[in-house]
Amino acid sequence: MGCVHGKCCTRYPSSSDGDSGRHGEVRPYRNKHILTQRSLELVPVPSHNFTLQYSILTQHGYYPDTVERENQDSFCIKTQIQGNPNVHFFGVFDGHGQYGAQCSNFVKDRLVEMLSSDPTLLDDPLKAYTAAFLATNSELHNSEIDDTMSGTTAITVLVVGDTLYVANVGDSRAVIAVKDGNRILAENLSNDQTPFREDEYERVKCCGARVLSVDQVEGLKDPSIQNWGDEESQGGDPPRLWVPNGMYPGTAFTRSVGDSTAEKIGVIAVPEISVVRLTPNHLFFVVASDGIFEFLPSQTVVNMRHTQIPEMHVPQFLENPTNYGWSMKIGLMILPSSLYRLRACLMQVLLAQTAE
Repeated sequence: MGCVHGKCCTRYPSSSDGDSGRHGEVRPYRNKHILTQRSLELVPVPSHNFTLQYSILTQHGYYPDTVERENQDSFCIKTQIQGNPNVHFFGVFDGHGQYGAQCSNFVKDRLVEMLSSDPTLLDDPLKAYTAAFLATNSELHNSEIDDTMSGTTAITVLVVGDTLYVANVGDSRAVIAVKDGNRILAENLSNDQTPFREDEYERVKCCGARVLSVDQVEGLKDPSIQNWGDEESQGGDPPRLWVPNGMYPGTAFTRSVGDSTAEKIGVIAVPEISVVRLTPNHLFFVVASDGIFEFLPSQTVVNMRHTQIPEMHVPQFLENPTNYGWSMKIGLMILPSSLYRLRACLMQVLLAQTAE
């Protein structure tokens, strides 16, 4: 959801926005478009006799007034962390602000490097994950990149054998599909860190943040009302964080890497980490920036995995998705090569049992 201008709202010059498919060390990933080639890369997890099959796509949105907006999303896929064939890393980084692209690329490189070089990673993944995020945040502050009003969110999954360690900073999301009888259910592996959450709201308020929607800041709504409903119904004008005596930074997330100004009012780089032990009922997981989940519930995203448009019909679908029974928003989400306002980075990982 981010901020009003791209991802970081301020009365300073508006920021660029979008996403980029840059990645650090990606092996054996090959960059192929999901619609034209539909390739999946494979990496085995021999300790538990299954294979990860993964693909990635990233798409910058079409903004009529600023067609040349920079693509600020990035991703990282690193297999065989520390040379271990059972340890693999997947991450999506959603940059925001004037230097959001530089921030997201800095973080996607340094975070996995820190994890890879930490000798305690497999002994205590939770501690190593938190330390890597905090150290990366500190390095970004001290780098040549101006992160005063720029930064990145990060949603990452570390696969260690049959266990997923999901570390989240910001409002991107990871979702896993679970087979339940004849149904495929979506279970969130992360919780969006926004002021809609009461715990996050209270935390940033204690740090001095004003929490108001844009309409409240501009005097169109009563600022004393501190109830904004839920994220899905009020996504158009969400609560945002502002310094006590200014109209910035306006972040709609409560955690990020970078954002040194917002850090003073409680926007922190401490990840929330969840742990999931895989079972045969876990089918695949999706890691994506909020360009997906801002518009679509997790269950809809999982359902889309099973919905395919015949490849020969793709051009016609892009021209008019409603002819195929799709709403415009849903069409844009599942087919991100269409030229409408969508900025998103999406990674899908299938969990396939290896044949005996």
